[in-house]
Amino acid sequence: MTVEVRLRPEAEQDLVDSANWYQHQRSGLGLEFLQEAQAVLSSIAERPLSYPIVHRMARRALLNRFPFGVFYFIEGEQAVVIGILHGSRDPQAWKART
Repeated sequence: MTVEVRLRPEAEQDLVDSANWYQHQRSGLGLEFLQEAQAVLSSIAERPLSYPIVHRMARRALLNRFPFGVFYFIEGEQAVVIGILHGSRDPQAWKART
């Protein structure tokens, strides 16, 4: 089952903010973060049900190299991403988005 991945505006902002932060830490690191996030989003598109449910119907896919989770739920033929957040963030930050 392949689905379309749609990022909510909040998730897009999470991605931009995190990439900018990494870019300020080291030139090129922001791009590496975006590439890793894109790989996980592609994996979600190809296998949306393979990641565990962590709250209500929200699922979480972890980035390999960076300590981030992609939080999403399945809505029809789409995986709707509600947040791309650092693992140390308060869980209420993404749970409030569900």
